[in-house]
Amino acid sequence: MMNNMQDEFIATVSHELRTPLTSIRGFSQTLLNSWDKIDDENKKKFIKIIEDQSNRLIHLVENVLSVSKMHAGSEVLKKIDVNEAISKLIPLFTEQYKTRHFELELEKHLPPARLDEDKFQQVMTNLIDNAAKYSVNGKTVLVSTGISENMILIKVKDEGVGIKKEDRDKIFKKFSRLENHLTSTTQGNGLGLYITKQLVERMHGDIDFESEEGKGTVFIVRFPVYNQEEALRCSHMS
Repeated sequence: MMNNMQDEFIATVSHELRTPLTSIRGFSQTLLNSWDKIDDENKKKFIKIIEDQSNRLIHLVENVLSVSKMHAGSEVLKKIDVNEAISKLIPLFTEQYKTRHFELELEKHLPPARLDEDKFQQVMTNLIDNAAKYSVNGKTVLVSTGISENMILIKVKDEGVGIKKEDRDKIFKKFSRLENHLTSTTQGNGLGLYITKQLVERMHGDIDFESEEGKGTVFIVRFPVYNQEEALRCSHMS
């Protein structure tokens, strides 16, 4: 069973790698062989395609490495200020997505959570990037924090196209991409939300979402509040 899953994973990754590599090779060869015959506008167009496909490759490799580390590594759980960690990430997205708006609604008296800092940053990066990527220009991505039943509550809300009811069971599956008018123009490999769910659960949290087609989606993540006695007990056991 495990070997079949590994074979399927490798086959899918190979397919995902082949598409951008073929595009990069094809447009590179065209530029090299016909440089003098191609006008400047088309040269820029071809180079932009090569850049986009290179970025697609980078993201795919990063995600594949994340999957490998996820199954091989262990978490270093410690006391984390969730509000501070999220606030540090937002400037990265405002620079990358200049036509989107990013807003924060952070609970002022939020207690710390017990998390792996690097993995938490990856979770939030995946969710915020996903929200921005599948929103149209001028729309807002809202990140909020709160507390409910001794759990830290984090919401990432977009004003995108939403998720169809028939697609909702696919959201966290490996290599799953939904079909809508934005996915055809947006780079992705269907690993981001799969990785996000795995990381959240490895940090003893849970993730869910609410969505209305045509009105957007909100991803909801819950993590345990930091408990000093429990942290000390776990540190003695490790």
